[in-house]
Amino acid sequence: MKAIDNSEKNNLHPRNLHRSRYDFELLITNCPELKKYVAVNVHGVETIDFSDPKAVKALNKALLQTYYDIQNWDIPSDYLCPPIPGRTDYIHYLADLLAETNNGIIPEGNSVLGLDIGTGANCIYPILGNAIYDWSFVGTDIDLKAIQNCSKIIEANPKLIDAISLQQQTESRFIFKNIVTPEDRFTFTICNPPFHASAEDANQSTVRKVSNLNPKEKKKTNPVLNFGGQNAELWCDGGEIGFVTQMIYESAKYPMQCLWFTTLVSKRDNLSSIYRTLNKVNAAAIKTIDMAQGQKTSRIIAWTFLTEEQRKNWKI
Repeated sequence: MKAIDNSEKNNLHPRNLHRSRYDFELLITNCPELKKYVAVNVHGVETIDFSDPKAVKALNKALLQTYYDIQNWDIPSDYLCPPIPGRTDYIHYLADLLAETNNGIIPEGNSVLGLDIGTGANCIYPILGNAIYDWSFVGTDIDLKAIQNCSKIIEANPKLIDAISLQQQTESRFIFKNIVTPEDRFTFTICNPPFHASAEDANQSTVRKVSNLNPKEKKKTNPVLNFGGQNAELWCDGGEIGFVTQMIYESAKYPMQCLWFTTLVSKRDNLSSIYRTLNKVNAAAIKTIDMAQGQKTSRIIAWTFLTEEQRKNWKI
């Protein structure tokens, strides 16, 4: 017998629409292709096999269509398929951060402009930020195929055409150079940096992750990554700390072009080094925002070069 699980994911942001268990009946109504991946588990609760990348992609497609009115969302095989609840949390915590210098009011509308660094083929942060708060975005990536897929998603959803622009970063060693101009005024940057330092490191992590999700896959040394991911999405020289350090040093060259620079930091051990680097570049304010999804903990690091008075006078 199918049981109804009404438990809430209390560690998600209070405004996150995905705090309750997935309503598979509603999701299947909106996205019938999800149905073949849904089954009742040993606890009598409907779920999907989260170690199956096709099932995860179908769930994402259903969530985006049901809750955010995004049609025909798709990504090429082997590209990162982001968990929607966690990505939504980042957007909501960013909104809270912006409200701090906006008289406690979350700014909405297309005058709020975000820069998504490494938008991937999924375009998820611009999609969610626009759907929830009507924000505008510039999405950047070094991967032309990823940019082209984002274009397809945008073209399939006319409301996104004027809200999201895309730009390829043609020099992979840079993050803001070639993208940010002296005239630009970004309200924030947003980033999910490459986590691993090498392809081998990424593969070992995948083995652990998939074996936790599905013990039957434990003996595989090259399992299919349930959330996918290309090299640039999963690893870079220096890993997460190398990427974030580069971002911080480069951000100091554009101090007046952005209200808040932000990035996810998954590894807590990296925080002390990140704080030291931020102090070296004389960041005017640094904030750490803790997040959690299931057993996974993460945090957003935000910094600005603007004084408190300049932040209050920033027109959003």
